[in-house]
Amino acid sequence: MGARRAKDKDADRRIGRRALLIGGTAAAVGSAVLARDELARLWYRAPGVRKPRKEGEVDYAGARWVAASDANWRLADRPDDYGIDMVIIHVTQGSFDSAVKVFQDPGHGAAAHYIVRKDGHVTQMIRELDVAYHAGNRDYNERSVGIEHEGFVDRPEDFTDEMYEASARLTARVCARYDIPVDREHILGHVEVPGTDHTDPGEHWDWDRYMKLVTQARTAVAASRT
Repeated sequence: MGARRAKDKDADRRIGRRALLIGGTAAAVGSAVLARDELARLWYRAPGVRKPRKEGEVDYAGARWVAASDANWRLADRPDDYGIDMVIIHVTQGSFDSAVKVFQDPGHGAAAHYIVRKDGHVTQMIRELDVAYHAGNRDYNERSVGIEHEGFVDRPEDFTDEMYEASARLTARVCARYDIPVDREHILGHVEVPGTDHTDPGEHWDWDRYMKLVTQARTAVAASRT
């Protein structure tokens, strides 16, 4: 599963004294620009500060909102603080219900932004502007949107037509929103994330088919805006 109980390599889930003092530290070494940049990224993580959110709001029309535990993601203001330039494809290695359950478990330590069910239903559990702990790599987490897919990597029958089509439409919307190129350098599987020990989405995930669907959906999004 793209989100497993093993430790995620995101080491900054809580703001610490060192992070709070980064501005002063940077200034001490003459790096005022770095200090301003880091403080701009950290202000929303200070105690008592939270950017305005509308409860139940989703980024993808038609998605159902089910909140993940706030222990499995961190507040951000993407793409203003961290640019988004990737979509990472995961497979849950379990049922849809089990994925929702573990993403709501504060002890799990990981979650993705979206889960796509076999019937094409899309659930959003973390806002795109926030950083989800899904890739096992801090840099990739900060730069990506994670999409889980119900099923098992060794069961190609789990990857239904409805799932491929719904996921492609979702990915196309994400790519359009952040001007992400529709190619395999920017739409990748969890197995391709540096440092990961995951194999999803596995050999049965049809990348050629999926990328064609995403390209078609992206073209449709562009046409609808003209």
